[in-house]
Amino acid sequence: MVPQVTEEGQSPPTLAQTTASVARVMGAEDFPTGERARLKRWSPGTAPSLAFYRFAVRYLPEGWERQPEAWMTFTTSIALMCPNPHRPNLPLGRALADTGYAEARLERLLAAEGDTLQTLLLRAARFLRAKNASCNCTDFAYLLGLRGDPQRVRLRIARDYYRELQRSQTATSRG
Repeated sequence: MVPQVTEEGQSPPTLAQTTASVARVMGAEDFPTGERARLKRWSPGTAPSLAFYRFAVRYLPEGWERQPEAWMTFTTSIALMCPNPHRPNLPLGRALADTGYAEARLERLLAAEGDTLQTLLLRAARFLRAKNASCNCTDFAYLLGLRGDPQRVRLRIARDYYRELQRSQTATSRG
């Protein structure tokens, strides 16, 4: 669980810590499947469910209310990828390349903003789940602008995607 109030002198959890905590809670065997199903059903432009509010109050960091759509997208993406959504050592770009995510889809995802970004990010999460893959979900959070510069993460995702494609093409040509 992500602490809502920090002790004096303690800094709030990092985005990586928040991601790991959210993924651990949501992917746990004892997390109610009905709640997870309700969290999966949200789509951009619609009102949040009570399931999201329950989850947010319990597990999201203080201040999530300032970016509710981004946090709903982030939470939904993790719910979609359960039971094993988060793999901290596998960047999103590499995971997408490993699973055959189309370059045209990546281009649209990295150029998108607002509702379109949220929709395409959820589609990417569904794609990874369909391939039984996971990734570092912190990249989703950065892409949504929850912290840091989304442009920097776009560049990193593209770099990781193309490096992985090049690595796999090199390995194929040697084999």
